[in-house]
Amino acid sequence: MKHELGLLDGTMLVAGSMIGSGIFIVAADIVRNVGSAGWLIAIWLITGFMTLTAALSYGELSGMYPKAGGQYVYLKEAYNKLIAFLYGWSFFAVIQTGTIAAVGVAFSKFTAYLIPAVSEDNILFQQGFIKISAAQLVSIGVILILTFINTRGVKSGKLIQTTFTLTKLLSLFGLIIFGFVALKPDVWHANWSNAWDLHNLNKDGTFTKLGLGAALGAVASAMVGSIFSSDSWNNVTFIAGEMRNPKRDVALSLFLGTMIVTIIYVAANVVYTGVLPLHEIATAEKDRVAVTASHVIFGDIGTKLIAVMIMISTFGCNNGLIMAGARVYYTMAKDGLFFKRTGELNKSAVPEFGLWIQAALASVLCLSGRYGDLLDMISLVVVIFYVLTIIGIYILRVKKPGLDRPYKAFGYPVLPAIYILMGIAFCILLLIYKSTYSVFGLGIVLIGIPIYYLTKGNVKEQDEAAIDS
Repeated sequence: MKHELGLLDGTMLVAGSMIGSGIFIVAADIVRNVGSAGWLIAIWLITGFMTLTAALSYGELSGMYPKAGGQYVYLKEAYNKLIAFLYGWSFFAVIQTGTIAAVGVAFSKFTAYLIPAVSEDNILFQQGFIKISAAQLVSIGVILILTFINTRGVKSGKLIQTTFTLTKLLSLFGLIIFGFVALKPDVWHANWSNAWDLHNLNKDGTFTKLGLGAALGAVASAMVGSIFSSDSWNNVTFIAGEMRNPKRDVALSLFLGTMIVTIIYVAANVVYTGVLPLHEIATAEKDRVAVTASHVIFGDIGTKLIAVMIMISTFGCNNGLIMAGARVYYTMAKDGLFFKRTGELNKSAVPEFGLWIQAALASVLCLSGRYGDLLDMISLVVVIFYVLTIIGIYILRVKKPGLDRPYKAFGYPVLPAIYILMGIAFCILLLIYKSTYSVFGLGIVLIGIPIYYLTKGNVKEQDEAAIDS
């Protein structure tokens, strides 16, 4: 692989992969679950704390293992090839492809705001329970275009990533600044007068106060959207093999990217509570909260501007996801744990076969067309493996104490332990209160166990020198 990525590229990959569609959409679902301005912001602050803690912890791992594959490599070194395979399998079957699909669905959702003909309501084909809409075809088209661009080499993907990420960062800063200028004192006062009472949205648009048990479920359900919106920050670890100075720049990219995005997310949601009554946030058409807020801030032209901005955001986000994802399958194939062809590079020094099979599965998932269902399925699986990876820091401190650690996990052992406890609590609550798709996601992970043993005969064992090289 070619070493063509620097600190700016890494930071833009972190921020660009994180900022996709969630910040413009999921506030509606969060408010439907918690029903208060205070808890809306608290959900984002809790998620931001978890994301920053995890990112700073991963800094230690990225310095120890500055190679392509990222989290897959960390899990293999801390545990064994089975755990690493389960992550790689889940990454392919649920995490990365599901995220690419969800962002593709969001792209089409906002494209339809400008071009109604490509709406999800425009059904092009229906046979029994199978329905294909124009929006689904748009989602798939974008995934295929970006995949083709990334097969041309890392420079092509890098140019799109940096350009689109800088554009959406500037646009979001503009939305936040003008949003604070347009803040409505009466709306602000009404939203924040009982800001810390948890409520649930009723069908008539009113809110009902929640008891303790229901409150825990509401918080966990609300965090599905915020965790999804803050996910994919670890994508930069997958392309460490293409960084010019991975031991330094991967960790710095993780910190800078997650910090920038966390500040933006909290500020944007504060703006929402300053210009829109809570019930308007909760009931925004097709959950397009940012479009509704922009109409208040900028007038009619604002809704079109924000729709274009979100199209840019989701396009750039999916580019980062697509570019980084195939590097995991590449590393798995080198260990004999994935299709052999995914371990081969094309003439542009990128894993082309891995890119195309990723695109194929993401396209199939796009046919579900259900943004919220994809989020439920992804969030549980993502957090399970984040928790396992951070536990791996403790294991490796004992297992390999002499290994070079250019960075050490910030706040170790306290902050990583807090993340682990919060992550476990989130997973348990999600299984209890949002079980349908969460259990489905967990089932996909477990299916990986028999698959691993069926393919184990093809695993090429490596000696310690090769592993540590």
